[in-house]
Amino acid sequence: MSTGTTAVVAGADEDGIAAALEAEGVAVARLEGVISRPHLEEAGVVDADLYVLTDVGQATTIPIVCDLNEDVRTVVYAQRTVPEFVKGQLDIAIDPQLMDASVVADELVN
Repeated sequence: MSTGTTAVVAGADEDGIAAALEAEGVAVARLEGVISRPHLEEAGVVDADLYVLTDVGQATTIPIVCDLNEDVRTVVYAQRTVPEFVKGQLDIAIDPQLMDASVVADELVN
């Protein structure tokens, strides 16, 4: 079941958000390690519907993503607090301890 939705999940995915999105029919590209603009472009963020960041240490990628794709929905799915400088470009931040990945994926897609 494909929803036609695409997502880029960036960072270690210890809480399973990528798998939960895939279970909802989302085509997911994954990025780990130090993420640069070329990595984001290669992963397809220019045309992605969702950018899900699981590593707050990579928060500087959010302004880059927004610059590359003004229609993308930006999501942080991590336990750590998001830095102030990206909050204005962030659509939603969710703590995995408060909401299971499958519930988040369902909400993001439906």
